[in-house]
Amino acid sequence: MKKIKLIIKYFIYIFFSLLFFNLSLAKDINIQENISLSFVCELDKKIIKNSEYNYQTFLAKDLDAEGLDKFKIESIKPEKLLINGLSLFLSKSERLNVKVVNKDIVLFKAIDQEKNYSESAIIDRKSGELIHEITRNIKSENSEKDISFYSCNKKEKKV
Repeated sequence: MKKIKLIIKYFIYIFFSLLFFNLSLAKDINIQENISLSFVCELDKKIIKNSEYNYQTFLAKDLDAEGLDKFKIESIKPEKLLINGLSLFLSKSERLNVKVVNKDIVLFKAIDQEKNYSESAIIDRKSGELIHEITRNIKSENSEKDISFYSCNKKEKKV
């Protein structure tokens, strides 16, 4: 029961964060700070939804997944946001549709041209909590989702 409450908490956090920022931004871009952040992140758990698993939670020790050794975020006001080390898809800066950077969070989302694959992430700059969501086969009734939760240690450097 405790796991379910925690999962619901994370989903509500992601949902409201994305909803709030999507509704509040005219162009889905709101970069308020120039930053250069480097993180080393440890995978805590992953939630998988596909034909085999229906939002099943796996702890990091049960997966063959590693953490992120070189996760970097760089933003330059008013619109530039570069993401490296989280995924190859997100490393392509022109694919980022949503870009939000403020003193508390960094939020970004990208979707492919066919609108059938998306990735989004939100990181709390103070706590180092990172949530990374990948959605495949968006147009299908059998869409697949991977939601990874990381604990990150940062080294922050103002630009």
